[in-house]
Amino acid sequence: MEIATLAALYGVYELVRGQGHATLAAARSHTDAIVSLERHVHVYGEHALQRGVDSLPGLPTLLGVAYILLHFVGTATVLVWIHKRRPAAFPLVRNTLIVSTAIALTVYVLFPVAPPRLAGLGFADTVSKGAHVNLSSDMLGSLYNPFAAVPSLHFGYALLVGVIVAMLAKGRVVRVIGWSYPAVMLLVIVATGNHFFFDAAGGALAIGFGFVAASWVDPPAKRAERWQPDRGSAVAMS
Repeated sequence: MEIATLAALYGVYELVRGQGHATLAAARSHTDAIVSLERHVHVYGEHALQRGVDSLPGLPTLLGVAYILLHFVGTATVLVWIHKRRPAAFPLVRNTLIVSTAIALTVYVLFPVAPPRLAGLGFADTVSKGAHVNLSSDMLGSLYNPFAAVPSLHFGYALLVGVIVAMLAKGRVVRVIGWSYPAVMLLVIVATGNHFFFDAAGGALAIGFGFVAASWVDPPAKRAERWQPDRGSAVAMS
């Protein structure tokens, strides 16, 4: 029921954010401002990263598929594991996702941003080219807002579930995977031309605010129990 409720809420979120009426010109102007900011602070490296990935045979296709699958399958898998293995932590994670998603939806409406692949800056659409899923098709465009790039919930969700796994899993290998997962997602969303580094930072902030807000309503008595590592089977998340 918990997972079904979250899935239903996410479906409503996708439908609502798909009702945005931002123009391409307005979204691109915000993207230009983001690029200018990244250049100013010397962190603009998205073009170089995508060119480097494109030079490795097979990797663009792999990352394109990962962009589609990890966000949903990875998040859902961890949620099921938390609910089964660490139920005391589940309400906090669930509420964090709900609050951060609501924050993101508000920003999408107020600050539409074109992703790199739609910004007219020379980025390739790796998902459409490599994974053969046209993110700009009329069918998909009717379900989501193509200018909902900031904040990146792909990265925000990955940051949350990665840290949760790293803190709660028993096996060392699984904990390493948890710590590494956000970095992998950052590579995926940038190399596929779907997000800038700025977008990922926005996703981290949304998750951070969501976590703080969710913590306010979480009973203090559960906090110590919530963050105890999983003492169950070592293969539970291996």
